[in-house]
Amino acid sequence: MKQAEINSLSIADVDEKIQELQKQFEELKMTHAISPLENPAQIRSLRRTIARLQTAKTQKEQETL
Repeated sequence: MKQAEINSLSIADVDEKIQELQKQFEELKMTHAISPLENPAQIRSLRRTIARLQTAKTQKEQETL
């Protein structure tokens, strides 16, 4: 997900996206533990996307105060 896309989301949308990606992240970790993934860099990419979303959420919450 690109930063421009993240910035265009509302706080509620960011929350939903974070939950969705965290679930996907957990599934990827489990799959990787059982058998190696074809592209293990997916895990790192997903983790960083979640961090970007959480940062954007915090910034949006600070702006509303």
